[in-house]
Amino acid sequence: MDRRNDSVGRYDHAGSQKAFMKPGRQILFLFPLMGAVLIFGTAGFRWVEGWEWFDSFYMTLITLSTVGYKEIHPLSQQGRLFTSILIVTGVTVIFVAIGILGDFVVKLELADYFGRRRSRRMVAKLSDHYIICGLGRVGCGAVQELLRSGAHLVAIDSSPKKAQWAIDQEIPTIVGDATQNETLREAGIGVAAGLVSALASDADNVYVALSARVLNPNLLISARASNEQAEEKLRRAGANTVFTPYSFIGHRLAQSMLRPHVTSFLDIASAFRGSAGLELEFEQLKVSASSVVSHKTLEDSGIKRKHGVIVMAIMKPGREMQFNPSGKSVIEPGDVLIVMGERTKLKELELELES
Repeated sequence: MDRRNDSVGRYDHAGSQKAFMKPGRQILFLFPLMGAVLIFGTAGFRWVEGWEWFDSFYMTLITLSTVGYKEIHPLSQQGRLFTSILIVTGVTVIFVAIGILGDFVVKLELADYFGRRRSRRMVAKLSDHYIICGLGRVGCGAVQELLRSGAHLVAIDSSPKKAQWAIDQEIPTIVGDATQNETLREAGIGVAAGLVSALASDADNVYVALSARVLNPNLLISARASNEQAEEKLRRAGANTVFTPYSFIGHRLAQSMLRPHVTSFLDIASAFRGSAGLELEFEQLKVSASSVVSHKTLEDSGIKRKHGVIVMAIMKPGREMQFNPSGKSVIEPGDVLIVMGERTKLKELELELES
């Protein structure tokens, strides 16, 4: 069940950016320092030469900027001495500030360049991963749930600000248009297990579903829709599952009134695990030909007795789902068991079904 591979499961683009961001502290220090030099020069000319405040400020500004204008008033001996001190200190601060700013910009460009290269290398190593298109509230919710299940992810969003959220989660992230085939190819759609299209526009979601289905006919596609009309178009475009958030929330609200205990149980066993101190999950597990439970009845397999999980249904290849199977139901290679239980127990059962 833990599908992560440590060699490719972590993404330190955010870490590399933070390493390059150290000059930012120097920049925050430089601006107050430059302001202090400007105030020092203005007050100095006011005190030494007795000029008006604006004339003192203007003289300080042209001195620090080295534009080469002549003095606005003749300078006394003390004024020339003060100007010399101002030139040495102020111009030094200005040039240091320019150097640090330039260094900061160059390092940011390098961080972005190497971050994109690292992201492409990591995506190239992935397979059977999930692509999340759109990092709005729906997309971020899907990301968090998939991460909690240990899945490999690639996130796509055209907004750098939203993409930064995924980068902070150490997820390989592509800043680009998910409706473009090239962007989907860069995300490894040809070897992906599934795609979630959670863009704000129904038209964009339809386009993504259609493009994804063409690029990978075996891909599992889930999409969001704002209304039933868009839901129908998404299914025709190739989406396997379509959710309309508003109707779904309305249904859950009504169910919480009519069947509050059932709703609470489903919440505990699905999206809101741990809210009641329970770590329950629903999972689908495929039976391999070499599994020790293969060709045994559900009762003889000892799944419930040994692992303490509940077999809710058995999906037979090419046949209908057997809901609430009896103990006499035979488990065959290729069957998919829909089970519910604690996360650790489900992991143990998965290993047994695969071995």
